[in-house]
Parts: sequence; structure tokens; C-alpha cells
Amino acid sequence: MGTATKTRLDIVPLTKHIGAEIRGLDLREKPDDETVRAIYQAWLDHLVIVFPGQKLSQEDLIRATHYFGDLGTLDRPAKYHPPGFSRMLPGIMLISNIRENGEPIGALPDGEMMFHHDMIHKPVPSKGTMLYSVEIPSEGGNTLFASGYAAYETLDPAIRAPLEGTRALHHYNYGSQQRGQGGVEAFNECVHPTFRTHEETGRKAVYVNRLMTVKVMDMEPAESDRLLNALFDHAEKPEFVYEHVWRLGDVLLWDNRCSSHARTDFPSSERRLMMRTTVAGTTRPI
Repeated sequence: MGTATKTRLDIVPLTKHIGAEIRGLDLREKPDDETVRAIYQAWLDHLVIVFPGQKLSQEDLIRATHYFGDLGTLDRPAKYHPPGFSRMLPGIMLISNIRENGEPIGALPDGEMMFHHDMIHKPVPSKGTMLYSVEIPSEGGNTLFASGYAAYETLDPAIRAPLEGTRALHHYNYGSQQRGQGGVEAFNECVHPTFRTHEETGRKAVYVNRLMTVKVMDMEPAESDRLLNALFDHAEKPEFVYEHVWRLGDVLLWDNRCSSHARTDFPSSERRLMMRTTVAGTTRPI
């Protein structure tokens, strides 16, 4: 494919606070530098961007990921691949409930997931995540995205004040046992600011989530639980959320620094297959 020179992008906001669809762009073609900069700015402005109707190879997906930064490394490479995906390029993870010989071919196979930030349990979390739909169920498996900016900016001072300047512990259990190590649990955990300042926009965002945040450091457990639960409830309010109903060929990119996401349940009898890449983080959260 050649180089696309379309610099006037059709950017359609999806909600007041988060999400925009970028139409008329074929990611198999390499946009010119001006277009890449405009796409990047749309990502900063809208936190989540959607490219509908794509038909990408693995190479296309990786090239598109690089428009936003360095390709992130996988924390757990897939061991099994479905027909047509026997050769997975480094940096691509399968998100799928498809099973071969009784084992899932990808990560995060089944059911719903509570709101979370990708890789918040690592010292330098992912900057962004890109997800490409290859097979989707007839219903469910929607992804919800919540604006951490909107949550912070509308937060009751009675909740915000005692949490300003604090740090929170995030723990993620991979839900499996490390093989060959006597059944030791596989997990990571890390401490980050409760409110994160985005290094590019300078805006503050809520940076805790219901799935992984365990406690506020140096705070009494009862007070930590009270404030965190109130913060989770506020951050997940529908007015701050965009719910994406997947279509075949959708490519989504979200900013992990200022948004959290969740997944709805879907029929376990139906196949769901996504290809996932990440944009490597560049700095510890501040």
C-alpha cells in the first residue's frame, strides 16, 4: 500500500467526555506525518479513538501501534493460536475464549471484567492499548471506557481533599499458577498516585480502579475502603462512560493514563477473538 495524504480527518465525538470515531481512514495505508499528528491529537483530546471497518494484517496492526509510541512487550505470550494465527508476531497478544485441546488460545477468555487500567500493577504502565476485532459474538463482550479526567474534575471535595497527594497499591493476580514452581501464585503489584497527572496534557485523572486497587497507602483501612468505594462509584457513573459495541474490523486505541475500561459478559458458547498490542509507557505515573 502507498502513503495516504488525507489530512482532513472525519473525527466524530461519541460522548461528551470520552470517545471519538475517526472515519474514512484505511490503516493498511501509511498516513503522512501531518495526518499521524492529527490522529495523535484526537487521541489526547478524546482518550479513546475508534477506527471502523479495518482489514488488517499483523504487520498493519503493529505499524499503526507505532504511530503512538514504542511497541509494548507482552507480560504473558499466548501459547496457543487458532488456524491462521499460528505465527504470531512479537508484541501481539490474543484476547480470546476460543479453546484448542481444552485450553484458551489467548488471555482474558471469558465473562465480564470490572473497570481497570492496563498494567497499573507495573512500575511503568502501558501508555495505551490497541485492540482489533477479528471474531465477535452475536451479543455482549462490549467494552466500557470511563474518563478519569471527568471523574476527577467533578469529584466531591469531601472525597478529593483527603486523597490529594496520596498513593494507592494495585495488585493483579493472573488467576493461574506458575508451572514448575510449586504452585506459587502469579501476580504483580505496584504503588502509584491516586490522582495521576497526564504528562502530555497536564490534566489530572482518577488513577485507581475497582479491579486492582487494594488500598490507599498510610491510611487507616476503614477510611481507605470508604474513600476508594466512593471514588469507584463516582468514576463509573454512566455520564463519564462510553460503551463500545464491537463490529468486525473495529480498531480501538485507548489512553491508559487517563481512562479505565471494563467488559460486559457474552455467551461462552460463541467465539470472541481480538488482537491486542500496547504502546509502551515512557515514565512512572506522577
